Amino acid sequence: MTMRPLFQVLFLTAMAFLILHFTNQLSISRASSQRRETRLHNGVSNQSTTSKLEDRLLSGLLSPEFDEQSCLSRYQSMLYHKISPHTPSPYLVSKLRSYEALHKRCGPNTPLFNKSVEQLRTNHSTDQLECNYVIWTPLGGLGNRMLTLASTFLYALLTNRVLLVDHATDFVDLFCEPFPGSSWVLPSNFPVGNLDSYDASSEKSYGYLLKYKLISEDPEARSDILPGFVFVNLESSYIWDVYDLYFFCDESQITLGKINWLLVKSDVYFLPGLFMLSTFDEELSLMFPSKETVFHHLGRYLFQPSNSVWKLALQYYHSYVAKANQVVGIQIRDFPWSLMSKENRFNQIMKCGLKENILQPIRDSSRKTRHLTEDQTGSKAILVISLYKDYYDRMKSFYASSTRLNRPVNVYQPTHEEAQQLKNLSHNEKALAEIYLLSFSDVMITSAWSTFGYVSYSIAGIKPWILLSSKVSKEVDPPCRQVRTLDPCFHVPPTINCKTKRRSKTNWVGPHIRQCEDVNEGVKLVD
Repeated sequence: MTMRPLFQVLFLTAMAFLILHFTNQLSISRASSQRRETRLHNGVSNQSTTSKLEDRLLSGLLSPEFDEQSCLSRYQSMLYHKISPHTPSPYLVSKLRSYEALHKRCGPNTPLFNKSVEQLRTNHSTDQLECNYVIWTPLGGLGNRMLTLASTFLYALLTNRVLLVDHATDFVDLFCEPFPGSSWVLPSNFPVGNLDSYDASSEKSYGYLLKYKLISEDPEARSDILPGFVFVNLESSYIWDVYDLYFFCDESQITLGKINWLLVKSDVYFLPGLFMLSTFDEELSLMFPSKETVFHHLGRYLFQPSNSVWKLALQYYHSYVAKANQVVGIQIRDFPWSLMSKENRFNQIMKCGLKENILQPIRDSSRKTRHLTEDQTGSKAILVISLYKDYYDRMKSFYASSTRLNRPVNVYQPTHEEAQQLKNLSHNEKALAEIYLLSFSDVMITSAWSTFGYVSYSIAGIKPWILLSSKVSKEVDPPCRQVRTLDPCFHVPPTINCKTKRRSKTNWVGPHIRQCEDVNEGVKLVD
């Protein structure tokens, strides 16, 4: 081959390579632009909008029998969350559809409901009713309420009961109705009043009835000798009365199963305690092959923010957060018993964020965080969720010069109420909007002991770094730890040996029960 033809071949090869390289770079640029646009307009974080829309029912978890406009969040929330790698089991999906049919037959103001109410007036239970009920009454802050309501719903699924909610005035309009064709709200004319006043000393408390031998745990006992209504005390103080702990023993579940109406009141996530009962082993294994996903699925099923709350969350998200390539959610809860000052607390947050490469130090603008992929090296939004403005101001000041970096960091805080207002509807609406805003994050740092944080990261399906806390020290080392599972923490598990009926921690031991990362006395579900 002569030099001239060889030169032409080399020249054409080089040109072809340049054209191919230019085409690839153009494609990458267009793809990156499309991802930013998708996030800006739809809230989808670098994932396929099409695949999310195809899974609007969350792999069958949600019922299609709702009018979309009546609850916008039900079929839109999947656009803002990461695609969950956790698929609900076919048995759980079937169980939920069966429950919805039961709730529709037995829900408020149906003939079967009215029949059960008439039986309640006799003060005795019967095995002749098609519908039995468990009533949940609210206690504590919003995070506690969501965790205890999900726990009570799982108990309803396991015991074939209908869940009804005693709505407090500060709980109305926060969530959409979760069950098609019926309501979960207990009618205001229910014959048993002042449900929120029941406590461990109430004469209708199961623990009280056992202590004074007013009820029998004889498995042969007939339903008609049992009361028609019993209160189950699962407040965190229940650990001080051994008789209240009997709820987590199989013998008690046989007795409670014969009582038509149960009232449950709790301020702790008692759901892991149901896995300590052999009575429910088979059902729980079928419903949840992956134990750490129990609240992840039940939370996504039950808790759909009402339209007013959903609009609050989306308005803030699209105005600020959606513009960023990555969102870091930082949830900060200060407890009265903590010895840490706000300055020490902020330093802990920064140590955690920098150590785990979640936050970017100002002195090294070229450093890449491990949670950013190559095509996500744009702006970062830090979403501060706290009652206090102090942490936002400190974070804002720290990143004040970041606009001069090649990856600007913007800091946002939706609200700062300065104090928790347990019985204020407007406060709870903002709190729920922030739970969901936090759940839209790409990566999270949350606070130890915080039920608010538990709910948000479990619904999101994200394993956060938890800021560790101490009751005896002003500083904590290490500053944080990543959780092993999505399951929230059961702060006060039952200390009872069901065989001896004496106090013991043997019930804590099991293949799917482990100590929490943030609460030494607490336990959680693991795979």
